[in-house]
Amino acid sequence: MDYRHRFAKDLRTHMTDAERLLWQHLRAHRLNGQKFRRQQPIGPYIVDFVHLGARLVIEADGGQHNGDAADQERDDWLKAEGYRVMRFWNNDILQSTDAVLEEIFKAVSPSPCPSPLKGEGTLQKDPGEND
Repeated sequence: MDYRHRFAKDLRTHMTDAERLLWQHLRAHRLNGQKFRRQQPIGPYIVDFVHLGARLVIEADGGQHNGDAADQERDDWLKAEGYRVMRFWNNDILQSTDAVLEEIFKAVSPSPCPSPLKGEGTLQKDPGEND
């Protein structure tokens, strides 16, 4: 097992509260039958969550990620490899879980269909965030 895989395994055992909550909704095909992986090595990086079929990376960000140049470099690399990157603040994941799940559901849905989620909420994105 190489270093990245050992590190990813360690990250899986030390998830943040926001990552743990999000994983409870994404694991085991719980989001409308979609398959996600957590702490997955992709190239030189380890992403928080990924849907390989939709080439969607989901990152749960704490305050240390606010305007971080390394995050932008990582996002640029992932985008160049054909991945879409969605970043959510930990507070949004913890306090507006349904809204975050709705955004993820829209991103992995092949066509418009009714949401499997029953709550409503608003999600405020970081003003500097690009889609």
